[in-house]
Amino acid sequence: MKKQNVSVGILLMLLFATLPLCAQIAKDFKMVNAVISPQGGLVITASKTSSAHDFDFLAGKWTMDNKRLKTRLNNCTEWVEYKSSDENFGPVLNGIANIDIFKTSYNQVSDKPYEGLTLRLFNPQTKLWSLYWVDSNLGVLDPPVVGSFEGPIGTFYCKDTFQGKPILVMFKWDKTDPQNPVWSQAFSPDNGRTWEMNLTNTSHRITP
Repeated sequence: MKKQNVSVGILLMLLFATLPLCAQIAKDFKMVNAVISPQGGLVITASKTSSAHDFDFLAGKWTMDNKRLKTRLNNCTEWVEYKSSDENFGPVLNGIANIDIFKTSYNQVSDKPYEGLTLRLFNPQTKLWSLYWVDSNLGVLDPPVVGSFEGPIGTFYCKDTFQGKPILVMFKWDKTDPQNPVWSQAFSPDNGRTWEMNLTNTSHRITP
């Protein structure tokens, strides 16, 4: 019996050690300053410290290490890693906006280099940021993710669809190390009860 218990223990240890990376990391994704209302609406409130200066740390040029889940919301555990560059212009519009341009040779759907553009807008009335993304493959603005920073962690949300099904999208910024900030994206198919991270990158500032 003791040998069997030891064997079972070892098997359990191996099982937990080899859980999908997306399942392990997704535990870090929790809704902050956002809830789903009884009517099913997404209600987002700004943190008390939300500021138009929250993204000032991004100004400048960066290299980036990216990881992308090969497929989404189907228990995939295979990640694709690639390099990219990014340049952030801002603040602009009297300090309430910034823009960045993302470039990489990796492209999932085309043999052309991939480019993306982010526009971030701060609403002085609501104290909320809205982050808009458009890429060179589609040329269509995604629905904005909306939110704010709570300390060094920013969380931003929207309702969207994936493969015809409704999902919640979360962007997460971690500027604990402002010279090497981390961005991640996660999807939830169940109104925020569980999350799967499918895209993340770490930026490294290029010193002039």
